[in-house]
Order: sequence, then C-alpha cells, then structure tokens
Amino acid sequence: MPTARFEPSTIKNKLKREEIAQKLKKEKRQGKLQRRLAQAKVEANDPALKKRRQAQNVPRTLDNTREYDPSILTANPAASSSSSVQPEASTSAAVQKPEIDPSLQPQDESAADIESDPFAAYFSGALDPSVPPKVLITTSPKATRVSYEFCEELVSVFPGAEFHRRPKGRGFEMGKIAGWAAGRGYSHMMVVNENTKKPNAITMIYLPNGPTAYFKLTSIELAKQIHGHARSTAHHPELVLNGFVTRLGHTVGRLFQTLFPPMPEFQGRQVVTLHNQRDFLFFRRHRYAFRSTEKVALQEIGPRFTLKLRSLRKGLPAVKNFGEPTKSLEFDNFAEDEDKDVEDNDAEMSGEQEEQESGDTKADQSAQPKVTPPTEDQYLWTWKPELETTRRTFFL
Repeated sequence: MPTARFEPSTIKNKLKREEIAQKLKKEKRQGKLQRRLAQAKVEANDPALKKRRQAQNVPRTLDNTREYDPSILTANPAASSSSSVQPEASTSAAVQKPEIDPSLQPQDESAADIESDPFAAYFSGALDPSVPPKVLITTSPKATRVSYEFCEELVSVFPGAEFHRRPKGRGFEMGKIAGWAAGRGYSHMMVVNENTKKPNAITMIYLPNGPTAYFKLTSIELAKQIHGHARSTAHHPELVLNGFVTRLGHTVGRLFQTLFPPMPEFQGRQVVTLHNQRDFLFFRRHRYAFRSTEKVALQEIGPRFTLKLRSLRKGLPAVKNFGEPTKSLEFDNFAEDEDKDVEDNDAEMSGEQEEQESGDTKADQSAQPKVTPPTEDQYLWTWKPELETTRRTFFL
C-alpha cells in the first residue's frame, strides 16, 4: 500500500532525489514566511493579540525548567532576586511544576542563619560604612606574570585591597597566612591559583573565623583586552547581585557583599555586577554614562571573569604540618633594592624612635587576637559529580 506522504528518499536517482528534496525545503520555507507575514498583518491591527502570543510563546530553557530545591528562598523557583517576575515556559514545552506554598518555605531557618552567620557584624551597622574592608590579595607559590596582572586588576576592583607576593619556601600554607592576616586587621584574604601559567582558581577567606570559599576561575579578560573600556577611579562601587535564591547562594552573596563598603559613592558612577546563571557567577564592572536626561548607557571598565563554586569550608584552611619549625612570615616585595634602602634608613633611626615604634607595634598586635588555623578541614558544602543528576539541577 503506497504511503500518503511522498518521501524523496524513495527516489533511486541521487541527482533527482536531491533536486526534489531542495524543492520541498524551499516550499516549506516559503509557506512559513507567508504565515508569518499574514500573522504580522493581523497583529498590526490588534496589538493585544501580539502581546498575548508573546506571553504564551516562552521558549523552554534550563533556567525556567529548573528542578525545585527545598533550600530555595523564593516561592517561585524560576524567579530571581530581582523584583520582576519571569514568565513560565509554555505548557507544551515545559515540565509541569507543583504549586509551592510560600508558607512552607524555610524563611524562619534562613532568618536564623542570617542572624548567626559570620557576616552578621558587617550588616549590623556597627562598622563605619565609609571605611572599605581590608582585603589581602596574594598568589599561589611560584606564580607567574599573568597572575600578578590579574591580581593588579583585583586590587583596582576592591577599594580596600592590598597585594603581597606569596613568600617563598615551605611552611607558608594558606592557613598560616590567613592567621597572620587576621592578626593584623585584615577582614578578607584572596588567593589566586594558577596552572600552566594561567589563573584557574580563587580562594576567598573571610577573616578571622571563616568561612572559606573555593571557586574555579575561567574566561578571564583584563581591562586592556576589552575594546573601548573605561578607566577605573578610586570611588567605592555599587554592587548588584542577581540570581542568588537558595540558602547556599545567599551565603555566597553575603560573602561578596562584605568585600565592598556598605555605602557606595554614587558620584563615581561605578557598578560591579555578579550575575548567577546556572551556578556560573559572571563578574562585570561598568560605569554609567548619562547621554541625556532620559537615556543612560553602560561602559565596561573590566576585568571580566567567570566563577563557579566548588567548595565551602567552615573556618580557615587547615594546616597539617604544625611540627615544622616556624618561620617569620614576611611577604616578598617587587623591588628588593628599595627594601634594602629602607632597612638601612631604619637602622639609622634613633633609639627613642625605635623603642616608641616597637611599643606601638606590640600594642597593635596585642589588640588583635591570635588566630590559629585548624588541623582538619570541615566542609559545609562541596561539589560532587553525582549531585548533578540532570542539567536542570542548580545549587546557588
């Protein structure tokens, strides 16, 4: 019995088969074009019909088909942290989701976490909002020029950041350096790791008691590599966080908030954006360019890079070789000759000045409590391949 639909594959001649197939494809494209033109003509007379079609015809994506996680803080799993509500995907393409009662959301637990988390002192208002947090930025051992250039970009991003080269030799683990930094008033520590002469990871430590977040680092573009980039200024930037909807994402977002002063300087017109999409954190820095009283544009400053959370540890990084002889922890400087000149000038100082400075340093060190890193790591969350059961599973 012959088929109702003609198939070009039934033609034995190859040239004739290709000719018929191309003719059928052309007819299909022309028919689709005519239907679109007729639809556009009808919608031109009835704009409400076009709005109704666009509201119903939402494509299916991984974001709007995300699997529901009990740790999501919003009633709608597809909604982001922004005020605008994202439309659901069309019922013909999306997976049906159960209705979620907002009263069943872990609001009480999240509120308790906010009150007892290590970042509570920053958001309590006890600190001076005009003073930026003191951030120590360093590299992994045996770093190369590319890591130093990236660290210089990070220093320009965070207002209170200082860069120090990693000390050479053994016995300078991240835990020891973190304890050293916590005793000298630093509030954060960032370590840029590299592999095959490319930065590939960032470790962020909140001092003095943690937590410690480890991120994979990809897609780095420095400011000089961005065409038409703007120049950064010393103003405190505004911070925008998008898409942190789970309890874990809320913790990560609050960690990034503590890196910037609570009170931005809006006259600088600088804004730093961390956009979370499918657990990838896209970092961008722009400047508002007011073209007129009604229009505003964004000019990128740089750098741009992408982060992905791999682990979140409680406390400082562990140090397991406490038995080794301790060394005086001092950071290397870029110009050794300048350091020697400074040491010679210090040696020529009078005895009274030396005693006064030594007394001041002892008083400063005694004011800061001594922080001892742990001997074992305690993970609050770590990524594992078996956690991602489907492509619609996200954790932040």
